[in-house]
Formats: sequence, C-alpha cells, structure tokens
Amino acid sequence: MARSKPTDSPAPAGNAGRGPAAGRGRSSGAGSSGAGATAVGKSKAAKPAKTGKDGQPKVGRLKKVGNQARLIKQAYTLTSKNDPKLPWLMLIAFVAVAGLVELLAILFDAPFLFLPIAVVLGLLAAMIVFGRRAQGSAYRQVEGQPGAAAWVLEGMRGDWRVSAGVAGTAQLDSVHRVLGRPGVILVAEGSPARVRGLLAQEKKRIARVVGDTPIYDITVGDEEGQVPLRRLSTHVMKLPRNLSAGEVNTLGRRLAALGGPRPPVPGGPLPGGRQMTVSQRQVRRR
Repeated sequence: MARSKPTDSPAPAGNAGRGPAAGRGRSSGAGSSGAGATAVGKSKAAKPAKTGKDGQPKVGRLKKVGNQARLIKQAYTLTSKNDPKLPWLMLIAFVAVAGLVELLAILFDAPFLFLPIAVVLGLLAAMIVFGRRAQGSAYRQVEGQPGAAAWVLEGMRGDWRVSAGVAGTAQLDSVHRVLGRPGVILVAEGSPARVRGLLAQEKKRIARVVGDTPIYDITVGDEEGQVPLRRLSTHVMKLPRNLSAGEVNTLGRRLAALGGPRPPVPGGPLPGGRQMTVSQRQVRRR
C-alpha cells in the first residue's frame, strides 16, 4: 500500500527557517537606546550657560555677596590706613544709633523686641560713616593730580557719556566732555588762565554740531567761581534735565564725528631741523 506524501512542505532547516533573530532585535533596540542616551547626554553637556542682559554669564547670589564682601574689606583696609579715626567713628555711630533705638524700646516696655532693629540700624549708620569717610579719603588722594576730574566723572551713576581729554595742553591741563540729560558739559582742570582758552575753543567746536543744545562749562578748583573736586559729581547731577533719552542718543552720534581725545602738540621747533607739514600746522593751531 503506497503512502501518500504530505502536502505541507517541511520547514527549511538552518537559519533559513528561522524568523527574525531575537538577539538581533534586542541588540538593535539596545543600540538605539544607547544612542538616544548619548544624544541626551551631549545635549545636556552642550547646554549654554545662562547669561544676563549684558551678555555676560550670570553669577550666583552667594558669589555676588562674597565678591561684595571682599570689595568692602579691601576698601576698609585702604581707608583705615589713611584715616586712623575710621574704626572709632564707625563704633560711635553704631553705639549711638543702636542705643537710641533700645532706649525707645525700653520706654515702650519692649527691649528684646526692638533689639534686632537696633542692631540693623546701628550697622546701617556705621556703613554710612564708612562710605563718607572712604569717599573723602579717595578724593584727598587724587586731588591735584592730572585726570582727577575724569576719574570722578566716570564714576557717576546714570547715563553719563564721558569723553576724557578732548582738549589739553603740554602742561597737563585738560578739558573733559560729558553728555547727559542736561546737555553737553565741559569740565576743565588745571590752571584757570590756560583752561579758559581751551574751554572757549571747545565750546565753539561743539556748538557747530549740537545747535541749540545747552552747553555748560565747569572749572574744577577751590577758587571763587570754581567747583571743588569732592562736589563735582553732585554739581553735575543737579543740573536741569533738558533732553530726552532719544535726543541724547542722537546727540551722541553727532559728537562721535568730532573724534575722541586729542593729545596736545608741544610748542617749539621740530627735532632734527625738519619742516612742519600742512597737517602738523593745522594741529598746532588747534
């Protein structure tokens, strides 16, 4: 009796009869997950640091406090060397203010309640005394030195655009230009007889550009009609506000065409017996 052949063909042997290898699926999955983790790690590593409005990296609050504390310590060290009375004056201010607050607290029958307030106000009074004495010491150190007025002007708070040394003489007299809401301010330091001519020349030169914008002229010194160096910033900041912020920007672009500082050209003949060129004569006339 003949046997009938099975209609279903047998499954091929070897790798041909197997489906997709499980190992392959797992390895590809693991590879893809590993690649994803690597990509995530790279994206985290490449994440840029946070920057502030000025484009500089942001500094943590604790680091800011530490930097300020170091600056205050350095300022106190430098000031106390030139002002031996500073520690005693700070102590007197602290004790006086804190004692007064505590006396009021005792009158209101709450001495312990007002104790933190007394300490804080006493420290505030001591810091005010320290700031005033440090500022006075700094002014005394730079007073009479060339460029002292420019140093004061550049330290003013607010939108003040200072161009130091826009005119000068070989004797280190100089005129500085300040642009702000009051208008254009010319600040001269040096001999009054020499800076008077510098101020007049610079005022004529600027008037051609600024039109009807107010131009103030200030001479730094202790004589009559002059402004002492220690009061220069206060005097400038008290000037009336005549311009808007947009007008200041427009005026700044006009003044930029005049150029920056112009070093003085000493008088006398040129060394080596050389002749002056036309450009050198023009500079010397200025």
